[in-house]
Amino acid sequence: MTGQRPLVIAADETVLDEILRVAAVAGCELDRAPDLIAAGGHWARAPLVVLDEETARLPPVLPRRGGIVLVCKGSPGPETWEHAFRVGAERVISLPDEETALAGAFADVVETPAEQPGLVLGVVGGRGGAGASVFAATLALTADCDPGGALLVDCDPLSGGLDVLLSLEKTPGARWPDVRLSGRASVSSLAASLPQRRHRGGSLPVLTCAPEGEGPAAESLSAILSAGRRSGRTVVCDLPRTLGEAAEEVVLRADLVLLVVPLEIRACLAAKKVLNRLSKLTARIGVVTCGHSKDPAVRTAALLGPPLMAAMPPERGLWAALERGEFPVKRKGPLAKAATDILAIARREAQAATR
Repeated sequence: MTGQRPLVIAADETVLDEILRVAAVAGCELDRAPDLIAAGGHWARAPLVVLDEETARLPPVLPRRGGIVLVCKGSPGPETWEHAFRVGAERVISLPDEETALAGAFADVVETPAEQPGLVLGVVGGRGGAGASVFAATLALTADCDPGGALLVDCDPLSGGLDVLLSLEKTPGARWPDVRLSGRASVSSLAASLPQRRHRGGSLPVLTCAPEGEGPAAESLSAILSAGRRSGRTVVCDLPRTLGEAAEEVVLRADLVLLVVPLEIRACLAAKKVLNRLSKLTARIGVVTCGHSKDPAVRTAALLGPPLMAAMPPERGLWAALERGEFPVKRKGPLAKAATDILAIARREAQAATR
């Protein structure tokens, strides 16, 4: 984050309230001044200056600079453009219609784009109880140890809840019914509002569904995926087997969708049905097998079609720990190894795609 805050100079209280609201959504703190003369101390060093039309009408008393945005109510008229030209505004934004553009300008200040974009990973079970949520949580906890960090997102409103899985159900913080975003968003601001699962490598923010209220909205989820990718954060999404609009948004935009399949005949048959739906949206699918079987995991993956990304033997003591309300975070073991290997492959492929 930059060390300086955007400067807002607005005489119109209605416009000022709108600017403050949009900045709050973007997680951007502001410096405010009542007029141009009072703004003198912040004018030159602010990374962004936002003026309302009443301020822009006044004779300029400060030197010209870049990074000025003029905000107006409704569609800009000829006088608005004249005012914008006089103050050297680089952009005119109409409220409320172009609220997303203003949020984007604030987001640019809050979070400078990372050198390497973040990953978006989806995880879905081949059948109910396949362990997809457990693997999604492990994947996110592993990714959170990297410099960019991670965000774990629950996209299944009918599941038991990732907060329960991670023993966060009593931890304060926003859940999906509290999150309504659009356009550009600040992932760091969102993460700060969420329950956090502490682990040896840091603290993983988790956006989960609530016992009551709405689940993820496609528009909000889209804003989160964009913000996470832009900030260099890995976003891991726990997906439902029946894809709704929000889950489809993840599948369409994911770098990789992982299908978790137990090595059982019925599980493979069920996974084939899930795969048929996924493959209509993306070709970026990998299989993760779990359990023991007389048939090799490679053969199971071959029957399904997508490449085998990892084969996990049973993790000792895992299900007993989950029944006790504990989520074991092991640095070694089948889950951790599979997560580490898949993250390495996904990052390597993402880097190759940007060359």
